[in-house]
Amino acid sequence: MTPSRDISRLIEIMAALRTPVTGCPWDLEQDFATIAPYTIEEAYEVVDAIDRGDLDDLREELGDLLLQVVFHAQMASEQNAFAFGDVVEAITRKMIRRHPHVFADKDGNLASSHVKEVWDRIKAEEKAERAARRPPESTPPHKSLLSGVKAGQPALTRAMELQRKASTVGFDWNDPRAVLQKIREEADEIEAALDRNDKQEIAEETGDLMFALVNLARHVDADPEAALRATNAKFERRFAYIERALEAQGRTLEQASLAEMDALWNAAKGETKPASEGREADRV
Repeated sequence: MTPSRDISRLIEIMAALRTPVTGCPWDLEQDFATIAPYTIEEAYEVVDAIDRGDLDDLREELGDLLLQVVFHAQMASEQNAFAFGDVVEAITRKMIRRHPHVFADKDGNLASSHVKEVWDRIKAEEKAERAARRPPESTPPHKSLLSGVKAGQPALTRAMELQRKASTVGFDWNDPRAVLQKIREEADEIEAALDRNDKQEIAEETGDLMFALVNLARHVDADPEAALRATNAKFERRFAYIERALEAQGRTLEQASLAEMDALWNAAKGETKPASEGREADRV
């Protein structure tokens, strides 16, 4: 089988990989749940390529993400639920419906400020239509203010959206310093859980602390996902400095003590810190 620019070839390849006996054993073992983490990972890799401005890599990562769509569609097809063509039809129908100013009424010429208003209204209509198609027993009895926050988002992003939604009815702090005080309280609760050596409680309190940190990011207009990515990159730069410094001494990480690595970390803060970086804690 040869490569092709035609999407049908990718669909054929995926079908071959999922063909019993002759297909790939790993691909045949997968289901929606096991593939879902890879779908999220590939989406993040697309974002990473964009952040780095690497268009060659972006092309590759978009292909990897497209493969995830084809993979899920193939598994659905095997269950006679839907096929890849149905996915394409659904999104094309949705895009045409959500852009009446482009496809349905070219004389309408909506101002850009009104486009999002129309988009949100049509999305709400579509959501109501989907709810009406569901069996009565699957309709939740209570309609929460937070129901519209998508469950499939990364946890940090969803925490931000939950907090934003709650803030629309006044359930919010007015001062970032109040959020900072909440962060200190959550840290104290983690310490108390550590004293009790309760792993479940420690995990729960750690989640509370992370939720409070996202709240602080929201109050200071920082994107927690982007902020954490930047900190990850900073950590990598500084850890690489430690590795290079030890290599120059003819030593490995395993041969260095924690105190030595800490000293190199502090040196790395001065060597690798971009001008935009402010003061940080010892290991951040």
